[in-house]
Amino acid sequence: MTQYLSRRRFLSTAGGLAVTGPATIVEASRKPALDVIDCHTHFYDPTRPEGIPWPRKGSSLYRTVLPRHLRALTHARKVTGTVIVEASNRLEDNQWLLDIAKDDPFVLGVVGHLDPSQPGYVKNVRRFARNRLFRGIRVSQGLVASRLKSNSLDVFKVLQDHDLELDVNGGTVTPLVVSRLAARMPGLRLLQNHMGNVAITKAPPPKDWVSNIRAAASHKNVFCKVSAMVEGASRGGGKAPTDVAFYKPYLDVVWEAFGDDRVIYGSDWPVSERAASYRQQQQIVLDYVGDRGRTAVKQFFSLNSQRAYKWVERDGRTKT
Repeated sequence: MTQYLSRRRFLSTAGGLAVTGPATIVEASRKPALDVIDCHTHFYDPTRPEGIPWPRKGSSLYRTVLPRHLRALTHARKVTGTVIVEASNRLEDNQWLLDIAKDDPFVLGVVGHLDPSQPGYVKNVRRFARNRLFRGIRVSQGLVASRLKSNSLDVFKVLQDHDLELDVNGGTVTPLVVSRLAARMPGLRLLQNHMGNVAITKAPPPKDWVSNIRAAASHKNVFCKVSAMVEGASRGGGKAPTDVAFYKPYLDVVWEAFGDDRVIYGSDWPVSERAASYRQQQQIVLDYVGDRGRTAVKQFFSLNSQRAYKWVERDGRTKT
């Protein structure tokens, strides 16, 4: 008896290759390439002589976390590369990550932490931009709102001038703030982090969040990372649900607004592990995007992030 796989399960296991007959069975068994780029990870090492500012000692996250630890996890689809988001506020920790990336082709880029309000900001942007692996910086929604209010956007223009992007993190108002910056600076690539950190519940998505997501998506220079999703579903503590149906109303809002070509995969690992295992959080989005077809899967897991971050394929990186 012929057995059939659902579209999403087939895509998540076979990488989206259509198996049409015996001639393709061997090809399918080789697991054809599906790049899976995790665009929101944090790495740090508390055993360094200078220690780390985050996470704090006593936290379940307080341990050495490096790219090799991500590779060693059980994945729903093997992660083939990552873009690191710096969580430390120390200037030279940007260089520490770039040094890690230099020797590990698994790392495709680093989103740094540079404070636009600090002396030397422009000089430091220029310094790190000389390294091709430095792809941009992350700031808070509050900083962006403040700069918009004071009409002092030169701190963002220097990123645009160096072909760098801007990640923005914050609460559910963040997409609205991002939309206002996008309108003022259409040449700056903007990445909304964590879908605006909306709390994901059984209730319908909040109307203000929906409106803000649509406002951000109306600007073609804005991308949205589907990251920290399981954290959004476990605000009360404990583990997050793992059934894609629980998340679908919220994911529908994001995809209907941004479309297949501006939504990006990110885990927020290792923070995400407090809500769900890596495999579980990855399987949720695999199940969702798999139903949108093979092209959407490739766009979500790699092609969109390549346009947003402009990361470059590195010699020595193996696709699986």
